[in-house]
Amino acid sequence: MTAWTVLSRAECSLCEQLLTELAEELSPAEAARVSVVDVDGDPALARKYGHRVPVLLADGDFVCDYRLDRERVRQIVR
Repeated sequence: MTAWTVLSRAECSLCEQLLTELAEELSPAEAARVSVVDVDGDPALARKYGHRVPVLLADGDFVCDYRLDRERVRQIVR
C-alpha cells in the first residue's frame, strides 16, 4: 500500500481541498492512512516546499503541488 503524505500548513484552503479530493480517489483504508505534515514545523521542509503547499508525496516521491493531479494518483493506485 502506498504511503501518501500531504505537506500542508495551518489555515490552507488549497490543502483542505487537496485532502478532500485525494480521499475521493483512494480506498477508505488508504485514505485513513494519509499523513499530513505541517511544513512550518520543520525548517528543512519549509525551505524546500514552503511556497508550494500543498504538496502530495507518494512513498516520499513528488506527485503534485497546489492542485491534485487525479490522473497521476490513479496511475499510482493501479
